[in-house]
Amino acid sequence: MTRPFWNRVDLFARGLTPFALSLLLVVLSLVPVRLPGLSPITPWVTLIAVFFWTAHRPDLLPLGAVFLLGLFADLAGGGPLGVTSLALMVAQLVVKAQRRHILPHPFIVQWVIFALVALLAEALLVILHVMAYTQALDPSPALFQALMTIALYPLVAWIFVQAQRAFLRTG
Repeated sequence: MTRPFWNRVDLFARGLTPFALSLLLVVLSLVPVRLPGLSPITPWVTLIAVFFWTAHRPDLLPLGAVFLLGLFADLAGGGPLGVTSLALMVAQLVVKAQRRHILPHPFIVQWVIFALVALLAEALLVILHVMAYTQALDPSPALFQALMTIALYPLVAWIFVQAQRAFLRTG
């Protein structure tokens, strides 16, 4: 017996929730945070989305979707094409490989694991930018961006948990 058409549409729309929320975060990340005395730095909220959904619902954010998120971020942000995609996809593959070690732990441990992933992904992003621009870059903005991203993780993860409860329940 096949499901009614609207039931299938509903399931499809629910399955798009992680990608849609992640895409919204990419758009929001285009707005720089201005702090007095510092150049504008934006938290890498897309990395938060990739980490969270890969750890909790990897079936709903496949590698192709992560590639598209990174590509959109590069196109919208004016960076070299593919750099963000590659860094996000590497981060996703690392999280997916370690998923069974991440999930059983309490939130604080997951946050520490995210911090490690964020620092490594940010380092990879800097290396890829250096390779793309063929010149040395100051790593301090990247470090500050990683710290802002790590600090923002609990809030964004809480929003994703609420979305998961509201939209992704089974039944």
